[in-house]
Amino acid sequence: MDGEKKTDGSVPQGAKQAGEVRARWAWAEPCVWTERMLTALEDGVKGGQWFSLIDKVWDERNLRAAFERVKANKGAAGVDHVSIADFEKKLDENVATVSRQLREGTYQPQPVARRYIAKPGSREKRPLGVPTVRDRMVEGATRQVIEPIFEKDFLNCSYGFRPERGCKDALREVVRRLQAGHLHVLEVDFRKYFDSIPWTPLMERVGERISDGRMLRLIEQFLQQGVLEEGRIWEPEEGTPQGAVISPLLANIYLHPLDKRLTAGGYRVIRYADDLVVLCQNRAQAEGALEELTNWTTEAGLILHPEKTRIVDLNTPGAHFDFLGYRFKRTRMGKLNWWPRPKSMKKLKDRLRAETRRANGRSLDEIIQRINPKLRGWFEYFKHAHHTTFSDVDRWVRMRLRSILRKRKGLKGRGRGADHQRWPNAYFAEHGLFSTVTTYAYACQSARR
Repeated sequence: MDGEKKTDGSVPQGAKQAGEVRARWAWAEPCVWTERMLTALEDGVKGGQWFSLIDKVWDERNLRAAFERVKANKGAAGVDHVSIADFEKKLDENVATVSRQLREGTYQPQPVARRYIAKPGSREKRPLGVPTVRDRMVEGATRQVIEPIFEKDFLNCSYGFRPERGCKDALREVVRRLQAGHLHVLEVDFRKYFDSIPWTPLMERVGERISDGRMLRLIEQFLQQGVLEEGRIWEPEEGTPQGAVISPLLANIYLHPLDKRLTAGGYRVIRYADDLVVLCQNRAQAEGALEELTNWTTEAGLILHPEKTRIVDLNTPGAHFDFLGYRFKRTRMGKLNWWPRPKSMKKLKDRLRAETRRANGRSLDEIIQRINPKLRGWFEYFKHAHHTTFSDVDRWVRMRLRSILRKRKGLKGRGRGADHQRWPNAYFAEHGLFSTVTTYAYACQSARR
């Protein structure tokens, strides 16, 4: 995970010359956050609270900018069956209508469509809330107004759903800490975190920075949206739906006090949304972190998963923990390495199986064209895994392709034996199959140069 630029979530203080503040907050929406507002953000406002923000949400420029992000993220229509393309056909009219409703106080979010997506390696399914395109636009406009206010406070140990920070930054920090000898790992799992955030303390934390009553009411409306599931609408009493544009920011706001508490205690915290690990130098320190975490979780009205929250001693051969799709493990030889966790491998294979069934009417070239983007995307994320990962992936993919070719010759079973001479590895390379082994080798050569 070396060789990539490390980003720092903090905002440095310094001279406020023209353009410097904007450069430090380049990600902030410029039609909302002017140079003057950003300077006030860095210098601090009276009492630490912001007033008169709602007018920036209904600004049509902000709404249009939010819609462009909704469009870029794609996504399905909500309960009104209005797609992004449909909404865009009457964009001027739709933006003007929403802006007026927000000004007049008549805007009301529609229910979110509840859908379930598979959780790799689990029988459980993850609930996903799909707001309408209109509501995604308003949530995005709201986020563009309030996010910098909270981003200024967030700590560097938080990486999830934050500007200019991401999974790879978190993973690099995990590796750095492990290599520095922090081998006692507290692996944390909150049970149904997004669905169980209590509204009252959440809004209290939002209110610590925002005093605009209409803005607070709008955020409450997002929390109180009905849920359409199996033909009926029900009203939630807690939580913020996964899939809503503003949910990740609210989730970070709620866990920010935990970041502060653990960091103040001297613990090395690495958090990506509700995925959290604490890397410690000894068992006693890890147990202290667990006690602090347990106490805070009880106070915050959350529940720790009793089986998935645990302390792992990586000094023990075979011990491992999972984080952000990777499995970190000490081998029998005592070396620390990381691989895609089994659930990540299963997810890749499930996606490829759908394209490589033996009863497949597509040509080999068509099949390869369909699976290559999936392989490239997977490799881009897991390219820092142990090298043995890639030979296993390539071998499995070629086996699937040989099985298809074998069936077309009237033979039964999986590709094996003489099939390796009939369709050697070079045969698939000639047809343009993406090879993770070859790409990994090129990446290693480039890094050495």
